[in-house]
Amino acid sequence: MRGGTRSAILIHERKPRLAAPGATSLWTRAKRSIAFLYRAKIIAATGEEKWTRQRAQEGIEDEIKDGRTRRLALLIAALAALLALVSMQDDNTAQDAIRSNIEASDLWAFFQAKTMRQFVIERDSEMLKIERDGANPEKQAAIDDMLKSWAEKSAKYDSDPGSGEGSKELLARAKAAEADRDEAFAANNHFGYASATLQLAIVLASASIILGIAWLAYIACGLGAVAIVAVLGVFAPALLPL
Repeated sequence: MRGGTRSAILIHERKPRLAAPGATSLWTRAKRSIAFLYRAKIIAATGEEKWTRQRAQEGIEDEIKDGRTRRLALLIAALAALLALVSMQDDNTAQDAIRSNIEASDLWAFFQAKTMRQFVIERDSEMLKIERDGANPEKQAAIDDMLKSWAEKSAKYDSDPGSGEGSKELLARAKAAEADRDEAFAANNHFGYASATLQLAIVLASASIILGIAWLAYIACGLGAVAIVAVLGVFAPALLPL
């Protein structure tokens, strides 16, 4: 009896111990679920913070890009305005060079005509002097009057300050026209180089906006400075001689 009673007591005492592991497993799963939910909330909050931070970073980057785009747009506008002025002056200097060249050609042709007339008069005067030696006094007097008239005309062909159409005056005017032509051609070359440089600068500045490459914008600024120097070489020859 004692052995059976003791076994029954032991069995009765073990039953609650056998039920305890199930309750513990349920509690453990509940704690795990709570921990999982807590971690999920943390992950969600962390992800939202990262997303918010990423959006803020993207907003800053967009603002920087917009500011750079506006500055480059102003640069392109300034280069385009300078290009318009340079192109206009390029056309004007080309027309000045053509006009001065035509004027120089006309003056040289006039100078040659004057020189030829003077040469003909002087040659005829020499022949008339030879004829005078064997002529009678009346004819000699007529020849003398003619020689005097031709001498005055030859002198006028040589120099005529009043009309500015003597050989000497025409020579000076032709050389002045040539100097104006050469100066206009030199200025036209400067404006041509400046125009090409500005066009290249505008292309590089536009490419900098599209491609987002900053050093292209710096090159565009440098080319714009080169164009300004070329223009100053025309308008300020004392500072930058042609």
